[in-house]
Amino acid sequence: MEHKEYDIITRMNEKFIKMSKGHKAVASYISDHYEQAVFMTAAKLGETVGVSESTVIRFAAGLGYEGYPEFQKELESWVKNKLNTVQKIGTKYGKSTQSEILNSVLHADIEKIQDTLVSLDAVAFEAAVDIILEAETVYLVGVRSCEPLADFLHFYLNMIRGNIVLLKTTSVTEMFEQMIRISERDAIIGISFPRYSMRTLKAMEFANDRNAKVITVTDSIHSPMNLYSSCNLLARSDMVSIVDSLVAPLSLINALVVAMCLKQPEEVKNNLEMLEDVWNNYQVYLNDEINFIDEEPMLNYPLMRNEESDE
Repeated sequence: MEHKEYDIITRMNEKFIKMSKGHKAVASYISDHYEQAVFMTAAKLGETVGVSESTVIRFAAGLGYEGYPEFQKELESWVKNKLNTVQKIGTKYGKSTQSEILNSVLHADIEKIQDTLVSLDAVAFEAAVDIILEAETVYLVGVRSCEPLADFLHFYLNMIRGNIVLLKTTSVTEMFEQMIRISERDAIIGISFPRYSMRTLKAMEFANDRNAKVITVTDSIHSPMNLYSSCNLLARSDMVSIVDSLVAPLSLINALVVAMCLKQPEEVKNNLEMLEDVWNNYQVYLNDEINFIDEEPMLNYPLMRNEESDE
């Protein structure tokens, strides 16, 4: 059958944009709570999500399944496959030494950064920098394994500019409450990699409906995160083990921060000086422990230039 060509989560992501409100609610719950959903009947799933049993059945049919039992069976198969990841790691690395594992993982991360460097759209990157700096308020959303990436970007954006809102919640309802005032003057940055987050996708959909600028940090042109984004920043991220490799996305975010600092260095320097004054006044750091602002370049990144050497 047609639905056998893709895994069940991929099918939900691909069809999400055209789903009805009730079907989107079911898809979002399953994506974020698949461990619980796999054991639920259609009636129980509908009750949990707040839709009718018939809506759940129609949802399964809309994905190409003959009925809810077939849908549930494939969801069960998908969950088992995810839970067996540790066994797969044992097969791949079971006879490797610790040194070989270290070498393998680090080289895999290097490869991901190299692939990202080759495939990244420089125009989209420059547009993202301008959008973030010019927006009235910037919203950030990243959940599950992407939450540390959003935290990292939030920390440095607060040093560069004000009005940064980090959406932190396990509820789609609360997420909408936190971004209820988003408008065309604002921007949102959605960070998501497989397994893609429906919460992040719905936040981006809401922002797009409000005509806000939407930037996505994701893994490929086929990512559902691109559905509502006008500025797509792609960084390769594969599952090496039970954890996702987020080295390339973090490097991309680091590059965004550096580019923004270089675009308005005086404002960033003033913000850092103000922070240093606060730290000194409230004795957050002892004077002999930190020298945050000095005469050295603000960012110690050697820039590659095409100019010929004078030597």
